[in-house]
Amino acid sequence: MSRIVLAFRSFFAILFSGRLPADLAQALGLGVPKAAPAAPKPQPQARPSDGALQILGILQRDSRLIDFLMEDISAYSDDQVGAAVRTLHDQSRESLNRYLHLAPVIDAVEGSFTKIETNDPAVVKLLGNVPVSGKAQGGLLRHKGWRAEKIDLPALAAGQSAAILAPAEVEIE
Repeated sequence: MSRIVLAFRSFFAILFSGRLPADLAQALGLGVPKAAPAAPKPQPQARPSDGALQILGILQRDSRLIDFLMEDISAYSDDQVGAAVRTLHDQSRESLNRYLHLAPVIDAVEGSFTKIETNDPAVVKLLGNVPVSGKAQGGLLRHKGWRAEKIDLPALAAGQSAAILAPAEVEIE
């Protein structure tokens, strides 16, 4: 008999108020629905290119590297370009040392015979008379290569886009 009473009470409660009272929901074994917590605002995902763009932005900020590379330098003398490059070199090197710890892939004297520890083409590029197998024991070191041992880039500010390497500058008069 109690099922019939519950059914009538549920029917009329839904008919007149559009919802089940808490006591009826509990009697029917239905939990009182709780308000779903608000979903947190999704954080923008870091893309693999963000770090590369960020270091390029740092080099632009500290040494104006992009300005130099994008400028047509054909009108300048070699002395003028050389003087500009010396300053650019010092500032760029300082910036790289501040945010990256770089080390040679093979720490040996260039031009000397070097034994090859790996045949991974991403680590060692073989030049010259390369065997058909693509594997070699050693050869003359032509370039040490570089690897990043530690990267310590500053966090981007909230809402900052890594795609903006340098903001435009507008002087208000």
